[in-house]
Amino acid sequence: MAATLTIREHMEVIGADGVHIGTVDRLEGNRIKLTKKDSGQGSHEGHHHYIATSLVAEVDGDKVRLSANADVAVTFEEEADGSA
Repeated sequence: MAATLTIREHMEVIGADGVHIGTVDRLEGNRIKLTKKDSGQGSHEGHHHYIATSLVAEVDGDKVRLSANADVAVTFEEEADGSA
């Protein structure tokens, strides 16, 4: 949990495998708000998604590394209201 205190906007969020997931917009409570530019396509395009800080394995330099590989971590992304 202490690692999440060092998360800042514009840090890159990557999976455990090093694959880009998104860019930090800001922290909101126990969630990382990702920038809209990393929102995906279709119904996910053009709005923010969130990742729970409980998925953070470490913060190293300007990268937030999650404990799950990118292909799994994106399945945990949430909408603003907390829905998947």
